[in-house]
Amino acid sequence: MKKGLLLLMAIAFVFGLKAQEVKDEYKSIGTTILERVKDERLSIGGYGEIHYNQQVSGQTRYNGNMDVHRMVMFFGYQFNDKTSFVTELEFEHVSEVYVEQAFLNYNVRPNTALRAGLMLVPMGIVNEYHEPTTFNGVERPSVDQKIIPTTWREIGFGINGRLANAPLKYQMYIMNGFNGYDGSSKLRASDGVRKGRQKGAESTFTSPSLSAKVDYYGVKGLNLGLSAYFGKTQSSAFDGLDKDDSIAENFADSTRVGISMFGLDFRYKFDALQLKGQYIHSFLNNVDEYNKVADGADLGKQMMGYYVEAGYDLLHGKEQALIPFVRYENYNTQHKMASGEMANKANDRQDLVVGLSYHLAKGAVVKADYQYSKNGNDDKAYFLNFGVGVWF
Repeated sequence: MKKGLLLLMAIAFVFGLKAQEVKDEYKSIGTTILERVKDERLSIGGYGEIHYNQQVSGQTRYNGNMDVHRMVMFFGYQFNDKTSFVTELEFEHVSEVYVEQAFLNYNVRPNTALRAGLMLVPMGIVNEYHEPTTFNGVERPSVDQKIIPTTWREIGFGINGRLANAPLKYQMYIMNGFNGYDGSSKLRASDGVRKGRQKGAESTFTSPSLSAKVDYYGVKGLNLGLSAYFGKTQSSAFDGLDKDDSIAENFADSTRVGISMFGLDFRYKFDALQLKGQYIHSFLNNVDEYNKVADGADLGKQMMGYYVEAGYDLLHGKEQALIPFVRYENYNTQHKMASGEMANKANDRQDLVVGLSYHLAKGAVVKADYQYSKNGNDDKAYFLNFGVGVWF
């Protein structure tokens, strides 16, 4: 499956090199807001999701879960022709409040901009394109929760833009990284590096990380993405450290994990047909030392995940859209282990999701899907999910 996905992307890329002057059809929420403020100066909008998740079984009864999963308000303001500000304020599960983005954008040239502030890490698809009308399924793909992990944002600065003579856009940022240790371990195999997201909230900083992505859009309806992230986790063990204390220095070093993450993704629309997929692979180093000093840590040396999805718009060409879809996911947070450590087969997982997205209007969708999940221990679970989503 992985080789097939990579081959498909390679063929599409070679074919796409012949195309020119194709409009980029995929725009993130940050880009959308910046385009709006050019005309409106002040732009206000939002998106939200309400979900019902029900585990089902022939022998066991389960209570369902109903949740206002997230409601987000975003604002954009243009100070002048070159300078703009974008922010998103998110309410999760009614009671939790987060700032999802907050960055200053400065256009140094028509196709080149500098950014600084709290920004989304450009990795994969959903981390940047996570509004409920932009993806099929009630919940975001599992790969975009366990491996990437969405919604992943940190404070930093960098550059983004598009080439004037080629259908390529790029992003490159120096950012803060995951917090791996704050007196105890933050990272674990069950959900990868997800618990290490600092989200710009009184973040610990030990050393910077690098995040970059290049997108190719040379064929109508097609987007190919290549992402990379390099850095070490942050650690509270360095705070107030005596530089002459070699024992303390060695301990602090052992509380950090090096992360190199690579991603390939594609999206393709041809008339009513919609295809999508991504492959993410993370390489972690120093995990043997980290697992020893960080209580309860069971990180592997590699994490891997991919999915492929196909959908078909039965109402293609009309104002509304009715899209049945199927998605297969395979992901493992302990894909490779350190020498002498055994992987937990429960972390090797597969999902099959079959569902329907009904777009009542542009920016309003109702969703339903059936999810089958299985892990390496052959434990199985079945879910019915229903949801509504908006983006305006």
